[in-house]
Amino acid sequence: MGVDGRFLPPGLLRERFGQLGATDAADVGAYCGSGVTAAHEILALNLAGIPAALYVGSWSNWVADPANPVATGTG
Repeated sequence: MGVDGRFLPPGLLRERFGQLGATDAADVGAYCGSGVTAAHEILALNLAGIPAALYVGSWSNWVADPANPVATGTG
């Protein structure tokens, strides 16, 4: 996000996401606690030309099912 509250230019977004391993050659997905922040990230990825999927249920939905794996601890 720029200082003016708007998204950064697509090239800069692409560069920053690329530093995190998110490129148009990778399968990219986003989630957060409830889906709100992740939706923002999906839009930013789209502006950067990086296709991405939103896990709509996000973390709240995932941990509600005891059959889903969850890692805990430091490592």
